[in-house]
Amino acid sequence: MKLVIFDIDGTLVDSQQEITQAMNQAMLAAGLPEMEPARILSIVGLSLPVAVAQLLPGAGPDLHERVVTGYRDSFIASRAAGLLPPLYPGALDCLDALAARDRLLLGIATGKPARGLAAVLDAHGLTRRFVTRQSADGHPSKPHPAMLESALSETGVAAGRAVMVGDSTFDMEMARAAGVAGFGVGWGFCPVERLHAAGAQMIVPDYPALTRALLEWADE
Repeated sequence: MKLVIFDIDGTLVDSQQEITQAMNQAMLAAGLPEMEPARILSIVGLSLPVAVAQLLPGAGPDLHERVVTGYRDSFIASRAAGLLPPLYPGALDCLDALAARDRLLLGIATGKPARGLAAVLDAHGLTRRFVTRQSADGHPSKPHPAMLESALSETGVAAGRAVMVGDSTFDMEMARAAGVAGFGVGWGFCPVERLHAAGAQMIVPDYPALTRALLEWADE
């Protein structure tokens, strides 16, 4: 068996607007000025407390916690209103093509909490697609390899027969730390040159190209 592990935000779903809006609402609620979207998106992939600490390095833990709470509250309100980030074009076709291979397993490794991950997967009808689903709950933040190590342990797949697909340097660094191949995607929140520097073995421009690359890798 081989295992393909996907990131969520910036890889499977286009959550840019949702994330920047939630973070800026949290900043305002904590009495802080809004941030530029590019700065917010630079921390996507990290677990929320780690991300907030990186955005506000000079602030104390109480302020960090207020922003974390405000961010979570914003997401809960969005879900209650039925708002959900869309899948990237071609994502579902890619998952269909991979699922058609008998000896290919699919997994998730995301900085989202389990509750947020479940909401996204359920809303898009994707929960049963993934045999292993690793979230920020119970794991250190990316780029620590714990999520990938758990995915490998759950599926019984060796690191050399797995690939991590993601849009951030945190994904590529996590893959490298776990001994897993890292495929970067060019449509997410991180510049391509930074993905190269973080150790991406290849970077694909769109989902059709990713599908081809993964099927070729599966056949090796």
